[in-house]
Amino acid sequence: MQTPIDASLIELENSSHRQNLAEDYASLGIRLARRNINIDQIKKQVATFNVAIPTWGVATGGTRFARFPNPGDPRDLYEKLEDCAVVQQLGQSTPTLSPHFPWDDVSDYNELRERANAYGLSFDAVNSNTFADQHGQLSYKYGSLTHTNSAVRSQAVQHNLECIEKGIQLGSKALTVWIGDGSNFPGQQDFTASLERYLESMRKIYARLPDDWQLFIEHKLYEPAFYATVIQDWGSNYLCAQELGNKAKCLVDLGHHAPTVNIEMIVARLIHFEKLAGFHFNDSKYGDDDLDSGSIQPFQLFLIFNELVAAELRNQPGFSPSYMLDQSHNVTDPIESLMNSAGNLRKAYCQALLVDRSRLASAQNDNDVLLAHNTLKQAFETDVEPIVASARLDFGGAIDPIETFRASGYRSRKAKARPQQLASGSGIV
Repeated sequence: MQTPIDASLIELENSSHRQNLAEDYASLGIRLARRNINIDQIKKQVATFNVAIPTWGVATGGTRFARFPNPGDPRDLYEKLEDCAVVQQLGQSTPTLSPHFPWDDVSDYNELRERANAYGLSFDAVNSNTFADQHGQLSYKYGSLTHTNSAVRSQAVQHNLECIEKGIQLGSKALTVWIGDGSNFPGQQDFTASLERYLESMRKIYARLPDDWQLFIEHKLYEPAFYATVIQDWGSNYLCAQELGNKAKCLVDLGHHAPTVNIEMIVARLIHFEKLAGFHFNDSKYGDDDLDSGSIQPFQLFLIFNELVAAELRNQPGFSPSYMLDQSHNVTDPIESLMNSAGNLRKAYCQALLVDRSRLASAQNDNDVLLAHNTLKQAFETDVEPIVASARLDFGGAIDPIETFRASGYRSRKAKARPQQLASGSGIV
């Protein structure tokens, strides 16, 4: 297997942390044992949690106003593969990639799959793009799958069908569809007709799904449509998924909700109705900020994982969520942010595994509000970094991925190997 970072460098960096990690792990193990928790068993479970990397996530993002590329930004999908391999090698929790078409179009998808496999990587859900005019002869300025012009809708449907064909070659099992369709002015759009056109288009896509595939529908409160978005919330998402069939499920992007929305309750509802597709993980202060996961609201992230772990423990029917990062790294090194975010997700999962489920259920049944709340807080406030770091180490990863990445000199090497214009760009794309 190809490894972009020299394994001896990782071992050298780990050697300076091994003793401290061993001591911290042992100390935490003693404290958890007092709560009748086996730290080694928790570590085994944590090591099974993985999240997909979005291929666009290894490149520098941007705002509506400007983009400031990092030195060594990947210039094509094959260079993105190499950067994704770094994230996986050091963090050992991101073995799959989620490509986005047409951004990631290549001439030979079988070759792409082989190149990914050489790095020990495989492919998760594929993503279509009908929110930008990057392909086709007709514009999506006024919508794609819901456009009033049937020819535009047909073009958008065809693009999604092509994404399925590419995904089949890559070994994917799901198609994610997010559209920016909506309106910016009252009266601009017929709400009922636009939804009917959406369902008509999506039925054509759904009908072409392989038997073992799923269709992930993603909702978004606003942007680029600021007055009304066609699939604006989880309720519309759920209703459309129900209309389409069992292979259609609802994808939850943490940034696609109003700031005060109870996302963990949405997750619980979708789990109950067997319609949770999975997640696009990120964090936000105001809206769809696409910040690093766990950087703003770590307690909310923990509460979401609390619902996920509860479903896992009770063997909830139809529960098999797909996890992916979806972030825009505008002012940080994308590789560092992805490793940091993947680690934060494992921490939240680990903390959720520490919840005393018996005590929580008893407190809830007795309406002991404070005890129920404090039971969750006890798990959330536990420093689980020794468990997460040890799980990385067991599989050949770095105890401190970011420190090791910086010591490797990878970014400076790629800055020389990937010459490009470093001036400010004109926006996200």
